[in-house]
Amino acid sequence: MVTSDGSIDPTFWQGRRILLTGHTGFKGAWAALWLKRLGADVHGYALGPETDPALWPLLGRNLVSSETIADITDRDSVARAVQTARPEIVLHLAAQALVRRSYADPLGTIASNTMGTASLLDALRECRELKAVVVVTTDKVYANNDSGRDFVEDDPLGGHDPYSASKAAAELVTRSYAASYFDKAGVAVGTARAGNVIGGGDWSADRLIPDIWRAMKAERPLELRYPDATRPWQHVLEPIRGYLLYAQALAENANAPRALNFGPVPGNPMTVAAVADTITAEMQLQRAWQRSSGDHPPEMKLLSLDPGLAMRTLGWQPRLDDVAGVAWTAHWYSDFAAGGDARALCDAQIDQYEALA
Repeated sequence: MVTSDGSIDPTFWQGRRILLTGHTGFKGAWAALWLKRLGADVHGYALGPETDPALWPLLGRNLVSSETIADITDRDSVARAVQTARPEIVLHLAAQALVRRSYADPLGTIASNTMGTASLLDALRECRELKAVVVVTTDKVYANNDSGRDFVEDDPLGGHDPYSASKAAAELVTRSYAASYFDKAGVAVGTARAGNVIGGGDWSADRLIPDIWRAMKAERPLELRYPDATRPWQHVLEPIRGYLLYAQALAENANAPRALNFGPVPGNPMTVAAVADTITAEMQLQRAWQRSSGDHPPEMKLLSLDPGLAMRTLGWQPRLDDVAGVAWTAHWYSDFAAGGDARALCDAQIDQYEALA
């Protein structure tokens, strides 16, 4: 059973066969490490890391029992990976996750996020051992009019940019496959919508914390496109714990919700500028940020999730506020820059996080 205090139950995960897509990405690598610590039998499916450095190779490749490096839209490769893994639980994190890239490559983004989800769900129809699937989407799936209201799970879906639209479409694809195939087979399928995730080991393009890292390494000022925008910032361990709790709930409880928000408790979300100021102070950097000049793809100014349903049904609640999450992130990068081992740094933060229970 899911624990009442929102802690992960190791006995549920010990020896359980897991298919983790997107395991080479930032969140996926943290998830693979945590699952390994829990004793799960993890099988990974993803494209290779596209940044240098990248967290996945720094953690070591002994976190998974099998690894398929292929595109999630390749139905035949996905089917073979499913046959190899024979998963009881699937955590689907593979995605094109960058908003600005979606403007440059809308078709590729839609293919990865929408058709890739369909490709995976279609292959899973043949998996007899399957008990639960968590499809990870985003806080940006909601139709956002910039009112600042905290979104709840039954709000209308939408998307002003190709990334948001592709993830909203993935939600519809997931619901259609669940209703058409998985519900009648007794397999629970849910979607998880998380906020803006930060943490050590993210070097993706056009993300705030990696941009700070690159500006620091290049000894140049940090440029912010929308310094006044707010986002539901959260440390990477917050949503990953949510995904694991949610997967267990889906596997054990037929009445578990089929969509859940994972984000900070609504209040006064930090602006982009406040996050930049906090992390540069934590890293003891003297260089200030400046507003970026030129035209940039539009972004919503206000975005906030209501995680109340996850708190009520899973016992999940944030353990780190946004300031603490930024501080943990800054400490990871500072220690890594000083020669720290990435896996040891991640293990130490997971230990510290679990102790907060």
